[in-house]
Amino acid sequence: MLNLSKKILVAIDGSPQSDKAAEEAVRLAKASGTRFKSKVYAILVLPGSRAPSFTDFFPALPATERPDWEEKRKRIFYVVEKAAAEADIPLHVEVVYGDAAEEITAFAEQEEVDVIVIGSSGTGRVKRAFLGSVSTKVSLHARCSVYIVR
Repeated sequence: MLNLSKKILVAIDGSPQSDKAAEEAVRLAKASGTRFKSKVYAILVLPGSRAPSFTDFFPALPATERPDWEEKRKRIFYVVEKAAAEADIPLHVEVVYGDAAEEITAFAEQEEVDVIVIGSSGTGRVKRAFLGSVSTKVSLHARCSVYIVR
């Protein structure tokens, strides 16, 4: 049977590009209609790991355990939460630690996501040639469709 409901993963980092991607992900979910309800997953990948390593002499608290985390979380996820609520689209928010491209593709595989929506990095050609961009890495390694929003 044809499944018209989709699982859509959007990568969030609080930048204007990720806000555009969030709006586009909700628009894609809304396009499936009320009969075939799609779900949006918003993922924020923070650098490092949640637990300090044995080489850390003065381990810092993970970002999600700091006193100002709730305020930052609201700011970062504001656009996607607002857009999903207005469109009546189910939204699941996830915060993970690690390499952004690896965590996004791993989450997409784990949840069997149909499409990843991600903002373009906005970095220049030279910087992208040396360092690469998250959107490029995700598009090369994801096993599902990747929609890069500019």
